[in-house]
Amino acid sequence: MAVWRARAASSWPSIAPAVLVTACLAYWAIGGVLAKLGHPGATLDDSFIHFQYARSFAEGHPLRFQPGEPISTGATSLLWPLLLAPFYLLGFRDLAILWPAWLLSFAALAMLAREVYRLTRPLAGQAAAISAAAMVPAFGGLVWCAASGMEAVPFAWAIARTIRLCADWPEVARDRDPSTDARRRRHLGELVAFAWAAFLLRPEGAFYTLIATATLLVFPSGPGLGARARALLPLAVPGFVALGLRLVSGSVLTSTAHVKLLVGNPYYGGGALWGAVEYNVKLLYDTLLNGKIWSAEFIPAGGAVVGLLGLASIAFLGWREQQRWRALLIVLLAVGIAIPCFYVSFLWNRLRYLWPFASGWFVGLACLARLAGDGLARIRPRWRIVTPILGGTFVGLFASKLSGTLDDIANCASGIDRQQVKLGRWAKANLPRDVRIGLNDTGAIAYFSERPTFDVVGLTTPGEGRHWVAGPGSRFEHYERLAALDPKRLPTHFIVYPEWMACDPVLGAMLTEAVVLDSTVLGGTTMRAYLADWRLLGSGERPWTSGLDDAQRMDALDVADVASEAEHAYDLAGARDGQNLVRSDAVAESERPATVVDGGRTGRRVERFVLHLRDGAKVRVVARLESAAANVLRVRVSGRELPPVTLAASASWTETVLEIPPDAVKAETPVEISAAQPFAAYHYWAFASP
Repeated sequence: MAVWRARAASSWPSIAPAVLVTACLAYWAIGGVLAKLGHPGATLDDSFIHFQYARSFAEGHPLRFQPGEPISTGATSLLWPLLLAPFYLLGFRDLAILWPAWLLSFAALAMLAREVYRLTRPLAGQAAAISAAAMVPAFGGLVWCAASGMEAVPFAWAIARTIRLCADWPEVARDRDPSTDARRRRHLGELVAFAWAAFLLRPEGAFYTLIATATLLVFPSGPGLGARARALLPLAVPGFVALGLRLVSGSVLTSTAHVKLLVGNPYYGGGALWGAVEYNVKLLYDTLLNGKIWSAEFIPAGGAVVGLLGLASIAFLGWREQQRWRALLIVLLAVGIAIPCFYVSFLWNRLRYLWPFASGWFVGLACLARLAGDGLARIRPRWRIVTPILGGTFVGLFASKLSGTLDDIANCASGIDRQQVKLGRWAKANLPRDVRIGLNDTGAIAYFSERPTFDVVGLTTPGEGRHWVAGPGSRFEHYERLAALDPKRLPTHFIVYPEWMACDPVLGAMLTEAVVLDSTVLGGTTMRAYLADWRLLGSGERPWTSGLDDAQRMDALDVADVASEAEHAYDLAGARDGQNLVRSDAVAESERPATVVDGGRTGRRVERFVLHLRDGAKVRVVARLESAAANVLRVRVSGRELPPVTLAASASWTETVLEIPPDAVKAETPVEISAAQPFAAYHYWAFASP
């Protein structure tokens, strides 16, 4: 106990300034929110997703977004809602849940400053370590994240502490003195625990879990196979979670990963994937690290080159100070900022996906200041003062942005409060309890309405993510299937950004709206509540071409219906995000309702698919197509070229009939249609010809 007290006393002076500074920042940030709103407020709608899952833990239906709903993984962070759940049980309900979220986040900010200090000091000395630690609370990106109520800053602390424990481990592992066995076991236990916490706070933490495993393999805790086996302990929880996800959802990835990752996205296969990653990397370096556009609020202009020099300084000091392992780990901490380059976009939410990795860059800037001081000290020893001066300059440059960040925190919280929170409370007051609300921002509206929801994006409603990623046409086609198979799953109402939804035919009468013109953190200026209107579902399922007998229909490919496309081996053939749409038009020659709605794909130059027919049958294929320019289609069926088909330029769609001779028809009949000009495809039907 005396040893523990001595260690605690010696650590207090290094943590006290961080606690004082972060307490002041919390006072200013939260005070600004309270002054603007009159009550607590979150800067992001996603915060309320965590609060909703925290409520689910507290109410005894863990991992279910709402009672009675399937298990879902929309919180991304498994640990953060679990940490907040006890506070919900203690009475921190409604907006009061923000108080414990703020407490934990700003406490993590202070602890992160401490970890940065401890990471830097063995490399660059006391003065540089102090400046690196000071950059943490001076950096507006982390302050903004702490005020958001999200898991970003606790995650930043978890990965920084994991790296620091890994950096210290070689010295601990080499010490074989029996009197230090307890210290070694304690250090090992802490390293494993934080490697688990990093993963449980955000999936990106798996990278640092692997680093912890590599550290224990390279520097085993003792001789023999037992020590090597202990090196696998950091992987235990990730492996258990991955197995659980596989059993529950059929995938080791969370629903958030399915929606946001480039890997697995149908529009980013092969070269398109690496092209998108390359674009994101350039965006990260050329724009964001240089303090342009989205990052101008947090980063001084022209920071990229200085940041890279900082990383090089870490490597140099690691070599010079015989701290190569520590230097490598800190660089890995910093380059984790490139992990979000594998997202479709990381520009959401004030770049909160990037800032947890900023601490490694702060260490780099401090190391750069140390090298500058050392270099000038060779000329005049007293010029070593440049190290704290340059380090302080970096701190000052970040701090110069804080005033704008604090204002933005209050403005963002106000925007969320006047839009999503307002509509959530409206829904609770005005909609019956048995409604189901379709949402594309599923946080605050679900949390405050206390009504069952249907997340069209797929974060909190399992199975919807693939249709959201595919596009609005695919969502419409999916809703047609749901209407036939399980209509109770369909929403009775929608509260959405209509331009995000991009599926107007299912939006009925507007009930209310929330218009916010002065907030840039929102998904749009206007969010509206609608009655759901499903009357046009199925209106495009039959061709309007006359003379066809439904009894003779042999097969149908519904373009944009991802299930139908899979059944017919439909080749996306370079399809891109944004080329998937819902088409609605009046069709005069139709014998059914005048308005027909169908999902489809635009920008098509080639169509390849398989029709399921009957060997040797004479078949008539009806194709619903559209071409803005005069076009000629070349058609090949089972390798046999048919007469070309001419499409006239039109602002509307048309149905074209292709006669397929019996000798080209097989049980699995491959069809290829190519064109000189791009066209849109919506539907293909195969009928037995009379």
